[in-house]
Amino acid sequence: MRQHRTPRLLGTLLLVAAAGISVVGAAPSAPDPTVDRTVTPLGRVVPAPASVDPGGSPYRITSGTRIRVDRSKEVRDVGSYLAGVLRPSTGYRLPVTDDPGGDGIRLRISEKGTGSLGAEGYRLTSGKGAVTITAREAAGLFHGVQTLRQLLPAAVEKDSKQPGPWAVAGGTVTDTPRYGYRGAMLDVSRHFFTVDQVKRYIDQLALYKINTLHLHLSDDQGWRIAIDSWPRLATYGGSTQVGGGGPGGYYTKAQYKDLVRYAASRHLEVVPEIDMPGHTNAALASYAELNCDGVAPPLYTGTEVGFSSLCVDKPVTYDFVDDVIRELAALTPGRYLHIGGDEAHSTSHEDYVAFMEKVQPIVAKYGKSVMGWHQLTGAAPAKGALAQYWGLDDTSAAEKEQVAAAARNGTGIVLSPADRVYLDMKYTADTPLGQAWAGLVEVRRSYDWDPGNYLPGVTGSAVRGVEAPLWTETLSTSKHIEYMAFPRLPGVAELGWSPASTHDWDTYKVRLAAQAPRWDALGIDYYRSPQVPWPAQ
Repeated sequence: MRQHRTPRLLGTLLLVAAAGISVVGAAPSAPDPTVDRTVTPLGRVVPAPASVDPGGSPYRITSGTRIRVDRSKEVRDVGSYLAGVLRPSTGYRLPVTDDPGGDGIRLRISEKGTGSLGAEGYRLTSGKGAVTITAREAAGLFHGVQTLRQLLPAAVEKDSKQPGPWAVAGGTVTDTPRYGYRGAMLDVSRHFFTVDQVKRYIDQLALYKINTLHLHLSDDQGWRIAIDSWPRLATYGGSTQVGGGGPGGYYTKAQYKDLVRYAASRHLEVVPEIDMPGHTNAALASYAELNCDGVAPPLYTGTEVGFSSLCVDKPVTYDFVDDVIRELAALTPGRYLHIGGDEAHSTSHEDYVAFMEKVQPIVAKYGKSVMGWHQLTGAAPAKGALAQYWGLDDTSAAEKEQVAAAARNGTGIVLSPADRVYLDMKYTADTPLGQAWAGLVEVRRSYDWDPGNYLPGVTGSAVRGVEAPLWTETLSTSKHIEYMAFPRLPGVAELGWSPASTHDWDTYKVRLAAQAPRWDALGIDYYRSPQVPWPAQ
């Protein structure tokens, strides 16, 4: 009978064995000739799976392998996605067939025996004849496919034929996420990023089972989404960016819908953000009537915050908000619409509360739930709202208690502490990109905290998940995004997905280091933190 081991102990044993490290106190032994050193241990995955049960013969992908799917479009779509990953590097045909029986890679949706897996969990079983991924819903199958990718050699990610072999270790992974909200935010307002650049980031998020893309679509420096009823928001308000040296840009409605569809194909939900009542200079510059004095300010290309505000007393302000939310909600199938609410320093507290009392019902009117930065808790968050906490370890006790009080009243909390998971913070003082107002955030600091007990007075049940924001005041290319996101993003993904019992820096940093060849194969730029035992280049 196979001995049960806790996830942390199991991960440690697998990593020690994979690294060829001897256990202290154990007699030296010769290499085991039965161990296939080309096979990646099941426990080396990021995020760490909930349960790993290794054993048995590996499965080998060959020229005869078929991807066998259930007779449904959603499962076939996952199968086609997997084939698209595997075909370039293996050189194999890997036909996707509706015949679910027989050997090969089998993707199955089943209600039988999968109740505990929830909407996103999966079970991956590998043996000599087949790899079978079973889930209750397609999202679970897709997440299982990401695990399968990591169990194959890193060369599987290349876009040209590689020598192989393509072996998957024998055993079973049973996996479910800790939190239902696992997000990443991309600020496209300070610097604009094209549809293709955002799609590239979506693919990188999907590899680590992130399920939410929060798009920061408006700010002082740029408005990035076309609104038919207020066209100058995009054509004029979107014409610049930080520094003033670039052309800015915006997404047409067709482009935005394309991004939403693409994210959905990777099982990510898009949460669009229109920040208000502050962070609104691009809108104020576009339409003079949105200003209390009726005078439009100039476009802004700096990085200071807190100076702009919609005119809370004017009826036209709420016509504007209604139109923007109506059009954006019609483009967005997801549950949430983010209304910002942070750093409204030019709005009095009374005006802020009055504004939120009028705006939150507009969000509900168009079928969405409110999401906002945690300053929203200074007003009265609507029923079903999410408050996104971005404070620091040393944020005042009074501010933290305000968030905790909202949580006690039913507001869900998404954790994005700036001195932990803001991906634009510098790693060290010498980091060429990013900022340091929240401190320096090396890889261990980003990973080494527990969302379940981070905020005093906020119970674990109030925490809906985690999100890693990436602000772009200093970032203007995909390489910039990747350098700041990697290697911190996978750690945030693990905090959101994996059981708390698996969270251990010493074992995590070894698993993280093993991701480097995969990033190299995918062409991902990344910071080689001295805290991580990277393989030699």
